[in-house]
Amino acid sequence: MVKINELTHYTQQLLQVERFKDYCPNGLQVAGKAEINKIVTGVTASMALLEAAQQANADLILVHHGYFWRNEDPRIVGIKRNRIAFLLKNDLNLVAYHLPLDAHATLGNNAQLGKVLGIELTGYSGDSNIIAYGNLDKPITLYEFVKKMEAKLQRTPLVIGDLQKMVRKIAWCTGAAQGYIDAAIELGVDVYISGEISEQTTHQSVESGVSYISAGHHVTERYGVQALGEHLADKFNIKHEFIDINNPV
Repeated sequence: MVKINELTHYTQQLLQVERFKDYCPNGLQVAGKAEINKIVTGVTASMALLEAAQQANADLILVHHGYFWRNEDPRIVGIKRNRIAFLLKNDLNLVAYHLPLDAHATLGNNAQLGKVLGIELTGYSGDSNIIAYGNLDKPITLYEFVKKMEAKLQRTPLVIGDLQKMVRKIAWCTGAAQGYIDAAIELGVDVYISGEISEQTTHQSVESGVSYISAGHHVTERYGVQALGEHLADKFNIKHEFIDINNPV
């Protein structure tokens, strides 16, 4: 077992949380039992994940999307009340890391997604190095790349661009990072990947010649939290289980 304070202190240092101006508190959000024997990881701290984690005998639930977001209603009512009541009743710790988990150079969502897609990571750009970029080992058509993504992620992405265009240099940022497309264009990439798309993203892609792939918010952010969970399990000799609560967005 490991003390919750020891685990969270280590993770705060590992992810360099102090570097980020985030939209939510990073680290321990709801305190439960003092000693941790098993971590359950997931993308979002939904009630479905909380219930599954409790059934899996978790002591700590580690997620990318936790609670207490900037500008949300601060009252503990409705869905928020039900979730927090469940955590407290079952003495479960909730730990969440948002932007620090996106950006970590090896365990982060961006690094892990690049690894899954076979992109050789060559650098980071943007605020807090939030945009990753790299190269495929050889040029292929956009169509071939999309089919590879579909097979790896088990999801059909939305694609803007000429499917017969040859592509090699890729930029990406997981989640709802379509707003970074201008920064990706400045990098001179062939393709920019994120999790969601906005109306204006289509026009930016078409007019710049940089293809855009909306691969899914949830699916692009499944991998960092798993990598972090495995790392912590190895570090502290505790158990880890990833539970994927499917989300079509």
